[in-house]
Amino acid sequence: MKTPKSKMKQVKEQNDSKSNKLEVRTKINMLLIIILVALSFIVSFLAYPALPDTIAIHWGINGEANGFAPKDMGIMIMPILTLILVAILIAVPKLDPLKGNIESFKEIYYEFITIFCGFMTYLHIITLLLNLGVSANIISLLAPAFALLMYYMGILLGSAKRNYFIGIRTPWTLDNETVWNKTHKLGEKLFKLSAAISILGVIFPNQAIILILAPIIISSIYLMIFSYLEHKKQTKK
Repeated sequence: MKTPKSKMKQVKEQNDSKSNKLEVRTKINMLLIIILVALSFIVSFLAYPALPDTIAIHWGINGEANGFAPKDMGIMIMPILTLILVAILIAVPKLDPLKGNIESFKEIYYEFITIFCGFMTYLHIITLLLNLGVSANIISLLAPAFALLMYYMGILLGSAKRNYFIGIRTPWTLDNETVWNKTHKLGEKLFKLSAAISILGVIFPNQAIILILAPIIISSIYLMIFSYLEHKKQTKK
């Protein structure tokens, strides 16, 4: 029969093992993030000689280029933007007053940053290819990558504990933990559904922008209303 001390030791060993695994996975994600950011810069320099002097850096909802820049500047916009955004995402947990809650889903949060970084790198590579003369609809090419990002956003929402930076941060979710949990569980389902709808943009390129944006906008508005109504329900109890 195990003594209380042996049970405590076993629990401590299990917690240490879990903590070590989390640390390893976090380091792996950090390495992948560094590789992806570096890849953005590398492909820019490799593509530079073959690019025209002026390159497209922005496309309208119809998939046509409507923003241009000199290639010296244009090739660096996305890699630098990715670097800045990733740095902000990594810094956020350290600034949050409820950072202890963020620690509970740290592994999934860092996986999301990796997915986001991959999304930005993919978008940058598409931009370079289109400027190199590859003929394609950028919106339909964006659909599968956006679907993956939104699907993982759903996973993140389902795991997120109450905090001030990550998740559906309305006054009502931040005020009440039950409202937070219910809103985020619903958010997980809606964002995963939005991901499934947005990938249809590959099949229907002419409607791709609607299939990508409409589900997310509708889901976000609905979740705000849901959190308000749920908060009213909770305060009446």
